[in-house]
Amino acid sequence: MSTRRFTSISTKTGDDGSSGLADGRRLPKTDQVFAVLGTLDELNSWLGRVAAQLRPAAGDGQSLPHFRHLLYIQDNLFRLGAELASSPQVRLPATFLTKLERTTKRLQRQLEPNWASKFLLPGGSSVAADVDIARAVCRRLERELAIYSQDQPVRPAVSRTVNRLSDYLFVLRVALNVEQEVEEQLFNRQI
Repeated sequence: MSTRRFTSISTKTGDDGSSGLADGRRLPKTDQVFAVLGTLDELNSWLGRVAAQLRPAAGDGQSLPHFRHLLYIQDNLFRLGAELASSPQVRLPATFLTKLERTTKRLQRQLEPNWASKFLLPGGSSVAADVDIARAVCRRLERELAIYSQDQPVRPAVSRTVNRLSDYLFVLRVALNVEQEVEEQLFNRQI
């Protein structure tokens, strides 16, 4: 019988109210970097929920591109987290922003011409509603990054990428509702 090594998840090093960064520094958990990293983790978790709903069933080719792209985004959000946690080895690649913009444009071209001029209420299908939550969390990440960048250097490409990600998520939720033939609920200006 082989013995398995057990690595405890509990290091107990954070019991004093501090957390460690990739470069070895320890900072108070109240430091803005942890607000950014926490929001990034929350965003990635919501994207995981969306990806789980889009996991292709046997013979379902329609959701496969969305599923794969979401996994690609999640991988790169881990890279972004490592970069923001001061990892000397990991950076968000420039190709991520390029691919994100390309994918957003491709999805937009598949939608009706005037879709962007409508004020849409969040929701529609269950998966689109979850994308709306992910988009709102992504917008919060933008704000957290803006605060963080007042005191710490953040590459401009990072802020641009997070902004484009929220754009992509909005287009994705519209595309998902179209693909699932769910009618959008429009903002009623008459109420």
